[in-house]
Amino acid sequence: QVQLVESGGDLVQPGGSLRLSCAASGFTFSRFTMRWYRQAPGKEREMVAGMLLIGGRRDYRESVKGRFTISRDNVKNMLYLQMNDLKPEDTGVHYCNAVYGSLGYWGQGTQVTVSS
Repeated sequence: QVQLVESGGDLVQPGGSLRLSCAASGFTFSRFTMRWYRQAPGKEREMVAGMLLIGGRRDYRESVKGRFTISRDNVKNMLYLQMNDLKPEDTGVHYCNAVYGSLGYWGQGTQVTVSS
């Protein structure tokens, strides 16, 4: 059974930091391109950061460059997103996504709220 389980979301003040985690199981994690998405209330889901393989290319949404870092551990089957200098516009449900060819999986999401 394929599972992506996100954790680490919280309420944080502007300028604060959070580390999101995504635990993957039920598929060959190392073969999949992994991404983080987020969705704010009333808005479409948008890609935040993506990573192909260990040491591979990382892609970031322009607004998070220099503040967020995506990483993965192919031994532990984990995906991470280190988020620093958080801003109110980073608020939203953050989702873990796995893609390999025509296969695609989503987690249930974890809420990040940036507010003073």
